[in-house]
Amino acid sequence: MSQATEGAPPATEQEASDRLDVVWDMETGDPDDFLTLLLLLGHPRVNLKAVTITPGTAAQVGLVRRALSWFGRDIPVGAYDLDYPKECVSAWHYRVYGEVPPSRDAQPGPVVLLGECDEGATLVTGAPPKNLGAAVRRGGLVLGRWVAQGGFAGEGVVPPEGQLPQFRGRVTCPSYNLDGALGATREALATPGIRVRRFVSKNVCHGVIYDASLHAAVGAVKEQSLSLRLIWQGMDAYLRKNPRGKKFHDPLAACCAIDESIGTWAEVELFRERGGWGARLAPGSGISIITAYDRPRFVEVLTAH
Repeated sequence: MSQATEGAPPATEQEASDRLDVVWDMETGDPDDFLTLLLLLGHPRVNLKAVTITPGTAAQVGLVRRALSWFGRDIPVGAYDLDYPKECVSAWHYRVYGEVPPSRDAQPGPVVLLGECDEGATLVTGAPPKNLGAAVRRGGLVLGRWVAQGGFAGEGVVPPEGQLPQFRGRVTCPSYNLDGALGATREALATPGIRVRRFVSKNVCHGVIYDASLHAAVGAVKEQSLSLRLIWQGMDAYLRKNPRGKKFHDPLAACCAIDESIGTWAEVELFRERGGWGARLAPGSGISIITAYDRPRFVEVLTAH
């Protein structure tokens, strides 16, 4: 693979202090999470403190370590289960960015979260929150904000005109990430150690598509940013096989963490019934879910350099 390997220019002391401290929890069965890692590594408003992985195989750790090396970064990497028997890395990752040797250079994911999360940090989860739940169970977790890709806001929370056609009238819907670690999700919702909780739900996520127009917007500025060059490279390959585009769930969640004004938020109580997740309006709950988003603002944050 031929690509630039230089990282972003060193930040000034003032720029570094103004950046948002982020920990990113990810998986690699889908391109979204890796693209979000690339986004966070080079975004001018982000200080990426650590990465945790679910399930956290040696193949996944190798892939994350390779991405960190492109940016000259050596930050903590955590794995939920380093001995998980499958690779859990999609073929897209290797096809686009080249083969990567496995690595066991990772700490237990919950240990990384307990060490890197504090009242000033934001944890963004794009995977089932197994690492987060395990950290909560260990005790002592303090976290300023949890921004989760997952959940569902439907009838009673999202106005009818804001509901996507496939979700119109629905109150509950399955959510891959939250259902993939049901106990951990409930523990993270209940713990007093997390001050703010925000959920970027599928009724909005499913309407956010990386298509030809967004590809052109990224392409117009990609030479100004290693992150954007690598994202463009990945999505250029994806769009050649899937010209209709790709739902961009996790990058939307990351951009909402960087700038909450992208989203319209409702304060809710989350609940689960009949095999799906839903939300009820609950002012004062401390839990907010996205009900709409500002696409131009999202694109502006995504393409910042």
